Amino acid sequence: MELFDYSALCLQPFRNTLSFMFFTFTILFFLFSLLIFVLRLKPWCQCDACRSYLTFSWLKDFNNLCDWYTHLLAKSPTGTIHLHVLGNTITSNPGNVEYILKTRFDNYPKGKPFSVILGDLLGRGIFNVDGDSWEFQRKMACFELGSFNIKMYALELVTAEIRSRLIPLLSSAANKDNNILDLQDVFRRFSFDSICKFSFGLDPECLMLNLPVSKFATAFDLASKLSAERALAPSPIVWKIKRLLNIGSEKQLKGAINLVNELAETMIHQRQQMGFSKKNDLLSRFMASIDDDKYLRDIVVSFLLAGRDTVASGLTSFFWLLSQHPEVESAIRNESDKIMKPNQDLVSFEQLRELHYLNAAVYESMRLFPPVQFDSKFAQEDDILPDGTFVRKGTRVTYHPYAMGRMERIWGPDCLEFKPQRWLRNGRFVPENPFKYPVFQAGHRVCLGKDIALVEMKSVALAVVRKFNIRVSDPNQAPRFAPGLTATVRGGLPVMVQERGD
Repeated sequence: MELFDYSALCLQPFRNTLSFMFFTFTILFFLFSLLIFVLRLKPWCQCDACRSYLTFSWLKDFNNLCDWYTHLLAKSPTGTIHLHVLGNTITSNPGNVEYILKTRFDNYPKGKPFSVILGDLLGRGIFNVDGDSWEFQRKMACFELGSFNIKMYALELVTAEIRSRLIPLLSSAANKDNNILDLQDVFRRFSFDSICKFSFGLDPECLMLNLPVSKFATAFDLASKLSAERALAPSPIVWKIKRLLNIGSEKQLKGAINLVNELAETMIHQRQQMGFSKKNDLLSRFMASIDDDKYLRDIVVSFLLAGRDTVASGLTSFFWLLSQHPEVESAIRNESDKIMKPNQDLVSFEQLRELHYLNAAVYESMRLFPPVQFDSKFAQEDDILPDGTFVRKGTRVTYHPYAMGRMERIWGPDCLEFKPQRWLRNGRFVPENPFKYPVFQAGHRVCLGKDIALVEMKSVALAVVRKFNIRVSDPNQAPRFAPGLTATVRGGLPVMVQERGD
């Protein structure tokens, strides 16, 4: 005769109660999400643009959301539109960009809505704060990143990664029968190794010949992706409820951030034990002035995010364009042959300054495919932009570098063409007004890592172009971008690699 299980009987009501509560929360969550969606269908936001956004009908004519925005902005007489359902004023007007980033910088901070979205990943890092905290980190970063020594240190790291890993990997791919390689993945691995060395003094070894899986890189990618997707929710309340209940994407995000935190905390502790006064990595330099471990983690992870994804994105687009324009590739090689020695494999810092056409080609590539396609601020007070657009307090205001690079009114009738020569005057590179070309932001928040990023991109581009022929497997397929903080091509960039015989 079996004994009666009193414990099971006693626990059953609680199990039922917990199941019922979870079921109820789930139903309420989806009903609330539906309510938010329906509320956004108010009569005042039933314009063509809002209806197209809500119904995704723009997908019939455009592969990417940024291309649809470009279409709308090009049709607007002022180069500015307002998407009511998002409470977002979007502009491609250089005068507005200068006003937002410089003239009225005080009225257009990153804002709390943005800080909340990325808060779990970036914390109090420089890209997620305003006011005194931003000014403090800005001054420190300006001092550290602006020094010649740190630029040389960055070039040494990049050069070592090119010589010991990137070139051998591409050579290995070229010598295989099936020499198809995902170049975007290669560049993401390359830039992750480089920025980890630069930021932490850590080598994750992502670009080894066997292309290993890095738990840290995977966690970092997932955390970045899911943090960016929060902005796509119908309302911030949606992802906040998911975070409260620890379900779905928010549960994944929490796990990914925990892995990032674990490594960051380990690196900080190790550096404290070993001493940091004679180290050149960014963590060691900041540790000399900051003794708050959580703050250190936030600062370094922010630079890790900026330095990894933007460089990889820029290089991916560059080689997609180069594959379609062999004449640009030849011009880069011809220029380098005049500056570099015959048997020289890698470029020096001084030589990079003389490679004007290469610099022009990199800038032109990012005009058409900026690594950060748009950037948003939030108006603190009611305002009127230079083109006459009224901005209500609390409104999200977005400037759109991707669209700006495709505006005929800004770049002329050949704006969609890849023409590095548009940046040259008598053979020398001449930069454009940064508010016309806000790829590195502009004004008070101009990118402090700009010079280091450009050195890395040009060093990699030149090393690869001089030694290999890179051809995109399907050059007729325009890039399709996945949602994220930076421009990432869906499905990667499959290429054929061939070593040059000359």
